[in-house]
Amino acid sequence: MNSHCHTCLQPSCFGYPISIFFIVINEFCERFSYYGMRAVLVLYFKYFLHWEDNLSTVIYHTFVALCYLTPILGALIADSWLGKFKTIVSLSIVYTIGQAIMSISSINDLTDYNRNGTPDHIPVHIALSVVGLILIALGTGGIKPCVSAFGGDQFDDDQEKQRTRFFSIFYLSINAGSLISTIVTPVLRGTECGIHSKQRCYPLAFGVPAALMAVALIVFIIGSGMYKKVQPQGNIMIQVSKCVGFAIKNRFRHRSKEFPKREHWLDWASEKYDKRLIAQTKMVLKVLFLYIPLPMFWALFDQQGSRWTLQATTMDGNFGAIQIQPDQMQTVNPILIIVMVPVVDAVIYPLIKKCGINFTPLRKITVGMFLASLAFVAAALVQVQIDKTLPVFPAAGQTQIKVINLGSVEATVKFEPGNSTFFFSFQTIDQVVSSLGEKRHTLAVKNVGTTIVAELVSLFINNMAQTVNISMGSTHFGPLKSLSASNYKAFSRGSKAIIGNTSSSSCGISSKTFGFGSASTIVINECSGSSLAATYIEDIPPNTVHMAWQIPQYFIITCAEVVFSVTGLEFSYSQAPSNMKAVLQAGWLLTVAVGNIIVLIVAGASKLSEQWAEYVLFAALLLVVCIIFAVMAYFYTYVDPNEIEAQLDEDEKKQAKKDKDLEKEAEAISQM
Repeated sequence: MNSHCHTCLQPSCFGYPISIFFIVINEFCERFSYYGMRAVLVLYFKYFLHWEDNLSTVIYHTFVALCYLTPILGALIADSWLGKFKTIVSLSIVYTIGQAIMSISSINDLTDYNRNGTPDHIPVHIALSVVGLILIALGTGGIKPCVSAFGGDQFDDDQEKQRTRFFSIFYLSINAGSLISTIVTPVLRGTECGIHSKQRCYPLAFGVPAALMAVALIVFIIGSGMYKKVQPQGNIMIQVSKCVGFAIKNRFRHRSKEFPKREHWLDWASEKYDKRLIAQTKMVLKVLFLYIPLPMFWALFDQQGSRWTLQATTMDGNFGAIQIQPDQMQTVNPILIIVMVPVVDAVIYPLIKKCGINFTPLRKITVGMFLASLAFVAAALVQVQIDKTLPVFPAAGQTQIKVINLGSVEATVKFEPGNSTFFFSFQTIDQVVSSLGEKRHTLAVKNVGTTIVAELVSLFINNMAQTVNISMGSTHFGPLKSLSASNYKAFSRGSKAIIGNTSSSSCGISSKTFGFGSASTIVINECSGSSLAATYIEDIPPNTVHMAWQIPQYFIITCAEVVFSVTGLEFSYSQAPSNMKAVLQAGWLLTVAVGNIIVLIVAGASKLSEQWAEYVLFAALLLVVCIIFAVMAYFYTYVDPNEIEAQLDEDEKKQAKKDKDLEKEAEAISQM
């Protein structure tokens, strides 16, 4: 604490109130927590809850939309009822509980009664996840509008310079939090943990954000004594809504011809509301009207966490020494943001200015939309390349069967049409296929004396007479009886040692390399001396399209974000009076929410079976919206709120002078 500050209300450091540091740390932890959880969310849906891609995408975007709808609620609670400090604390508690529930929901040992590594009661996990996500959406959304405003409240009116710098540091802490968490959380998810069986570590990936949220909360409460806490002033949004509502109602009442028309429909509110509020509301509505096309941008932008991450799961993440997880590709965005924002401000914009082009804020937003559309064209091109390498999976009502002959005699396998029985040339085995569903199956056949063993298998098949204990890397497949098969097990990629132990000998293969995304069936033929003889059958070939091919689309969409997102808020604030910032922020966040709802509708309603076609559809939709926005922007006239405010002040002064003169006259008359 500085010596000169013993007497004043707020201790300061480098001219900043100390309380600011608590707020910045709190924001860093909160963003880390949110983005970390969001980074692994879609893969948690796909691989843990076993939801298909479309459902995962829909639920992901429902959650993000909720996170951007709740800020309006948060702002109302803070401004009209609890005040910012209490709102932040109480909603942070809700948030922390939500994160903790998410972490618990992802523990597969919770319902894994038979200890085979998969949860037995998925509905329990789904119910917990949904509760957790709703609490997180309430928490993160409710806090969002309060934290930055609460930070702004800490400065005195003469600290404008420090306040501006605080907002820069604040945004930096948001990006730092999202960057670090998007790198760290997928690594945590990639590790293996579990009580009875080792699995991908979702509890840790959700648990670390939960712990950080608790830290954020504690840090924020510690600073409690130092904060300037402004009393709730009533919410400007409510006033604006009432003013608009009254104007519409009043206009409707006076719709007949005998009432003179008014210059603007909002002027019908003048009976009840003062001129200043009406003038300010006009400015706000003018900006909000321009917001109407913006959600389409967010519809594309927020698919980085859903569709693009799912796209990365079908790609090869081998970057030489390091292995990139599909959900880590999202880090390209925050890394580029940190690099691009200063470069664009210091280099690109001045260059455009030098060329004599007037790059107005609305033109920047239009360019941002066009670039995002371009990014999706790039994503579609990558998808076309991936589709060439993907195996053909069975459609609804189909089953694929692969037949492996384990014997040395040739076997004939016939599938009779319309019959749910397999026929073999040497013996018939009744095997119901109708119950197999939409899956791939491997059928292993061997003629052993007079009986035939038909086994639907995956991964290891023991083709020897005696039982063998198989392990690959650190994963144990357990004892396999003669002619039996193990379950499929998931591995991290790379070369693995395979070790087999029988009652009489121990044997192994020092290393066998498996590619990313591949699935193999390994038939153990012999275990003698120290060598293990095996046949490898590739069920699904490894992914061959490299994840680096996603970098162009990430680069383009980040350029789009820099010119769109940063400009959008600055432009909004410059076009409306300062006391209306909350309304504009609410409107801006609403565009993000609506954007995510658009994805829900398109992903749910479009009957496009090809992913690349969906990318092209989104690109086309945004291009159309971009053209509409360009036309709207062309007809927009920029205003200077300060001038309008000054004009209002002037009018008020004149009015006051008039009133005074009238009073004097009246007095003079009464004295006569």
